[in-house]
Amino acid sequence: MNGVSNPPAPAGVAVPLAPVLHRSRQLLAPWLLACAGLVVVVLVLGGITRLTRSGLSIVQWQPIAGAFPPVTEADWQLLFQQYRSSPEFEQVNSGITIEGFRTIFWWEYAHRLAGRIAGLAFLLPLLWFAFAGVLSRALFVRLAGIFLLGAVQGVAGWWMVRSGLVEDPSVSPFRLALHLGLALAILGALLWTSWELRPRPKRPGPAVRFPAVLVLFVVLVALSGALMAGARAGLAYNTFPLLNGALVPEDVLRLSPWYENFQRNPATIQLLHRALALVLILVSLGAWLRMRATPPRGAPFRTSGWFLLALAVQAGLGAANVLASVPLGVAILHQALAVGLFCLALRLAFLGRPEAAGRAPSG
Repeated sequence: MNGVSNPPAPAGVAVPLAPVLHRSRQLLAPWLLACAGLVVVVLVLGGITRLTRSGLSIVQWQPIAGAFPPVTEADWQLLFQQYRSSPEFEQVNSGITIEGFRTIFWWEYAHRLAGRIAGLAFLLPLLWFAFAGVLSRALFVRLAGIFLLGAVQGVAGWWMVRSGLVEDPSVSPFRLALHLGLALAILGALLWTSWELRPRPKRPGPAVRFPAVLVLFVVLVALSGALMAGARAGLAYNTFPLLNGALVPEDVLRLSPWYENFQRNPATIQLLHRALALVLILVSLGAWLRMRATPPRGAPFRTSGWFLLALAVQAGLGAANVLASVPLGVAILHQALAVGLFCLALRLAFLGRPEAAGRAPSG
């Protein structure tokens, strides 16, 4: 089934434009996939920014003016002075020089710039497709909703940064998790829509439906990983598979009220992350074995094999992170592969939809 229909040229459009419109419809899915790729770049840069403690280097939110980098030495001195008035400088980086500041500034600037580029790469073609009459009303509403979600994501990002510009120079782990969750939602919406706009892979007979709950557990593991990064919980226990010889550490619920442990207690957060990862592994393995025992084996089974392989590598990276006290290179790979796992899980959920599921939004 191809979600993009090829109707005659819309009323009021000259006949010579018909080939242009037809070609534009063919570009919808590749355009959305390219936008999804840009979102992945933003996610990876965001992870690097977090791991290098660069996220609080820019203490103002300027959606338009902030797109222009500092050029003169006076520009750099102004930005450095603004950073010197922040709690992070006073409590963590009081010895940083302007050269060191430039390094952390560029990571955060690159992250914000990539977000702006992704937004423009989505908005400008969207306006062209809408103006040219390429999009159906349903598809336009969906794509406009994705753009609105991107705008909310920008606000949420600044809301997260603001939480670290107060007395405690650390961003809220919950706000960090929300920031990541919105990014994954945008990525998922882009991928799902692009897949719907392409011919659906043929399934040669009945296949075991890969549980959609897998996507949920991938997201939960990723969000608990954001809590790990926000609370620096990866440094709490550097043993594996047990946590300093215990399955459940004694201080797992030391804070009161109890829910504060899930934001500020590294022991609780690391235990949660490990437990969710274990459940994800068991669910994935069980689903793969069930699919393996139910022929014929088609695209879902092959994709599930790639997912299991990526999950095994991800588990190894997670263990290496813990044992080596979160080395930067391994941590970056761990966070990037989490995005890849999300994409694979979403693809499996898409392939596992019933054939009679709703039709794709036509262009």
